[in-house]
Amino acid sequence: MSSPDIRQHDTTYMRAALKQAERAAQLDEVPVGAVIVDATGAIIARGYNLTEKRSTQCAHAEMQALVKAGKKLGDWRLLGCWIYVTLQPCAMCMQAIVLHRLAGVVYGASSPLFGFDLDKEVADRLYKKDVICIVAGVMQEEASMLLKKFFKAKRLTHVT
Repeated sequence: MSSPDIRQHDTTYMRAALKQAERAAQLDEVPVGAVIVDATGAIIARGYNLTEKRSTQCAHAEMQALVKAGKKLGDWRLLGCWIYVTLQPCAMCMQAIVLHRLAGVVYGASSPLFGFDLDKEVADRLYKKDVICIVAGVMQEEASMLLKKFFKAKRLTHVT
């Protein structure tokens, strides 16, 4: 299956990422999930936020999935792979995605606070040569609702 074929199944893979986000929410983590799909269309890695449990920002969903994919393939180069993530990656995760040589990123909800494109200078340096394909807004409503529900519940518990 080539990359264009994989793209026809964006919602299928994003649903898998949303399931990972739900796992994070069950652990009282910000509900962000990610899956990595290889060039054949197989999901080779899954990840969800574990930043609170592990006390590090390095435990973002994308980072969890990247580590697992590298172990699965026996190589840090994830050539031909795509990552599907429920929330727009931050600059740290985006740089890691680029360094791992993924073919593309598909994300659901935009991140107005931490999204990689907030720092225009960094975004320009990362993507000036069209190193990676970026697709935004796949199942955006579902991903956004999961985040809104989580943060609404957080605000209610801190008010009472």
